[in-house]
Amino acid sequence: MTRMIFVNLCVSDIVAATAFYTAIGAKKNETYSNDTTSCMVFSEAIHVMIMLPDVFKGFKPKEKTIADPKKVSEVLLCLSVDKREDVDSILATAAEHGGRANPTSLPETPNMYGRSFEDLDGHVWELMWMDESVAKEE
Repeated sequence: MTRMIFVNLCVSDIVAATAFYTAIGAKKNETYSNDTTSCMVFSEAIHVMIMLPDVFKGFKPKEKTIADPKKVSEVLLCLSVDKREDVDSILATAAEHGGRANPTSLPETPNMYGRSFEDLDGHVWELMWMDESVAKEE
């Protein structure tokens, strides 16, 4: 069985966040979604559970306040893409749907190209294309 990763993120507006993640290429898994939570599927192995604060609080192991990703860095998430052009295309789509383009700068090499965006709630996502054939030659 393929190992899967479920990233859990707190969002302020489930409808808007679901639309945003759909726009950048995720598909909503209706089985694990409702009016407070959406399971957004990026690949067979990568799922992002976006949930409203009251639901998120039920899963967190500590009694501390939920981090506000617009103010503090809670995590940096990175998705690989198949083509270099996909980086810029997804970045443009994220910006068109309310995200903020390039909050962080990423190194560029002959075999790596990446950019970043913040989603509607301030979670930072990196998009990375890597040419494995160039890396093997080096």
